[in-house]
This record gives sequence, C-alpha cells and structure tokens, in this order.
Amino acid sequence: MHVDIVTIIGLLGCVFYLASHSQKNMVSLRVLALASNVFFLIFSVLHTHFEITRLIVTPEFILNAILLPINTKRLMEIIRLTKQIQQATVESPISEWLLPHMHLSKHKAGEVLFRKGDIAHEIIYVAEGRLTLQEIDHSIGPGELIGEIGLFSAEKARTMTVVCDTDCELYKMTDEMMYRLYYQNPKLGFFFMRLIVNRLLADVRRGAIEPGTV
Repeated sequence: MHVDIVTIIGLLGCVFYLASHSQKNMVSLRVLALASNVFFLIFSVLHTHFEITRLIVTPEFILNAILLPINTKRLMEIIRLTKQIQQATVESPISEWLLPHMHLSKHKAGEVLFRKGDIAHEIIYVAEGRLTLQEIDHSIGPGELIGEIGLFSAEKARTMTVVCDTDCELYKMTDEMMYRLYYQNPKLGFFFMRLIVNRLLADVRRGAIEPGTV
C-alpha cells in the first residue's frame, strides 16, 4: 500500500492528538495538542492542494485554526505560572503571582465574611481593609492570606468567624481553581504546606487554642 507524505502528516496529527489525552502534565498536554494542530493544518492545506475556497470550509482546518491560538495562549499561561510558582517562597508577595488568578470581592464594615463551621470552599487575600477573627480577637490586615487551613482540612469547615472591621477589598480563589493550578504545577502544594506550617507556628506563639487561619 502506497502512503504519501500528506497521509503521513495527517497520521502524525492523529498520533499527537491521541498522545495529548494520555498526559497528566499540563505543559506536555498543551505541547502535544499544539503539535497536532500544526500537523492537521498542514494536512488540510496539502489535502486541498492550496485551494482557499475548499480550505476555508474544511472542518479539520477550521477546528485546528481555532484551537491553535487557544492552546498557545494556555501554554504561555501555564509556563508563566510555573515560573512564578518556582520563584515563590513563603516571603514572596502573593500579589506578584497568585493574585492575577483570583477575583475581587468588596465587603462593607461589619459584614460577617463567614462563620465558624461554615463550609470552606475558597482562600482569601486581603488587599485593603482589616478583618477580625472573633474567637481569638486577632486582626488580619492587607497582604495576608486566610482560609487555607479550612480549605485543605478533612472537614472543609471554617474554624473561625471572620468579620470585616472596615470596608474591605478581598481577592478570592475557589478550591476548584486552586486544584487546577496545583494540577498544572504540584510545587504550589509545597508553598501552601509551608504557609500552613508557619501559620500554625504563629498560633502556637500567640497561645491560640484553635488555628488562626480559617
């Protein structure tokens, strides 16, 4: 059976496409997806003999022409996030690497952010304003992150009631987004492990009975 170069290019597109679905690493997945897009685009061009009128109505050409910039953008985002996480330490400003992936939420003074026992489904970064952990009368200010212990605990429950002392601008990230970022780069888990340990040690130094993070 004669197999020409056009068929080989199409088969390579299939191979890269199938291989992308077997990847657990997001960088490898996107790279293989990009390779499949490129090979399918080349296949479409050669298969239609460079006839533009046929090419622009070819399903595989249209699909891969759309997916190519999407996969490129996602790969760049993953690479950028990976570099940010690799450079992150407990002392690194969260605003430099995690904040771009969080959404802004504004709250009024006196508002209860959540109560002890509530389901924990997000972490919170304080951009402006002050919060109070009622059970231990501890104040949280700008630049601090709260909610990680409740989010990662087995019960996924808040351990403190948090109230806004002033008008606040808070950035939030859901557990779903956190797990997605972790899947992209497992080093994020080590960052939060160090963060939780440092927070627990701070609670011990304060003599807090319960964790100060919620």
